[in-house]
Amino acid sequence: MRLLNLIAALITAACFLFVSEARAQQFAVLGDTVYTMSSEPIFNGVVLINDGKIERVGNASDISIPDGYEVFEAPVVTPGIIDTRSVVGLSGIFNVPHDQDQLETSNPFQPDLRAIDAYNAREDLVVWLRNLGITTVHTGHGPGALASGQTMIAKTFGNTVEEAVIDSVTMVAFTLGPSVSSNFNNNPGSRSRAMAMLRAEFIKAQEYMNRDGGSRDLKMETMVSVLNGEIRAMIGAHRVTEIMSALRLQREFGFDLVIEGASEAYLVLDELKEAGVHIILHPTMVRTRGETTNAAFTTASVLAEAGIPFTFQSGYEGYVPKTRVVHYEAGIAVANGLSFNHGLSALTIDAARFLGIDDRTGSLEAGKDADIVLWEGDPFEYTNRVCTVFINGALASDKCQ
Repeated sequence: MRLLNLIAALITAACFLFVSEARAQQFAVLGDTVYTMSSEPIFNGVVLINDGKIERVGNASDISIPDGYEVFEAPVVTPGIIDTRSVVGLSGIFNVPHDQDQLETSNPFQPDLRAIDAYNAREDLVVWLRNLGITTVHTGHGPGALASGQTMIAKTFGNTVEEAVIDSVTMVAFTLGPSVSSNFNNNPGSRSRAMAMLRAEFIKAQEYMNRDGGSRDLKMETMVSVLNGEIRAMIGAHRVTEIMSALRLQREFGFDLVIEGASEAYLVLDELKEAGVHIILHPTMVRTRGETTNAAFTTASVLAEAGIPFTFQSGYEGYVPKTRVVHYEAGIAVANGLSFNHGLSALTIDAARFLGIDDRTGSLEAGKDADIVLWEGDPFEYTNRVCTVFINGALASDKCQ
């Protein structure tokens, strides 16, 4: 009898937990201002979350909150923030060899390295960014090699890479400039030699693509995917010399080019616009030294005025805590001429469209993943904290950061 009573109690407890978890997936988010990024801001807005998705968005006068929905309120509500260039998950918070997988220094050309094989979903840096409202990262192998490896897209949620990943292979990270030689004992050396080496690899890939049989070569298979447009080439290029070299390489081989960094982009606006490339702009507050000597706070606004598409990045940092916070970087751009709407779009819907995930995230619309951030006020005012974060409809963070 005692055993039966115990079993009955366990079943009751399990049912209670199941109901509690089910109810926990139903939320109502109320905001004084809700930036949906699909239409004009909604004042006194409501976002309903059900089973991981956005159920409904609208004005509080038009939406009744169903019974059982847990209510959260905030002055400002936005979609989850998207960081379009990071190394988080490969680069860890402690800055020691065992948590630094973003750059393999045994060879300057390794396009076959997969980010998904090194990504740590439980890394403290991932948690830190999640608490600050970054819900999606385009992350992977870092700058500093002719080809450092592949990138991926992940939510900043989940205990394993399989739970977090949205896209396992998004781009291949290339780098032009003197940082490559400094990382590889003066190999390749000069700018001309680096370009010659990279061109040679693309030519080898063309030959590999047209071969008849033979053994597999993972490097060449990756390069063929770049040539075929299946994977984009993200080339790190800061100075005009490197930017123009990247554009010439793209014209010669016809791949889909993304330029990352672009500190001197404001000097070649016509060329960039004609090429139709997307810019993942350097962190606005990047240290102005070496290749980034001529970086400026105003570059984002200049690109916007010229009609050149761009998004923001946290990038790679060689110091603890190993990452920047992308909406802080955007905030400085907004303080230096970029409009509020353009800044927020670049962190949300523009970023999602650029990464090809706008069917899932980037805006607050019915049917999309419930990636939502609740703010104390203006997201670009650094004293305003993030207080609540939802990812995939789950309460991912509920403490003001």
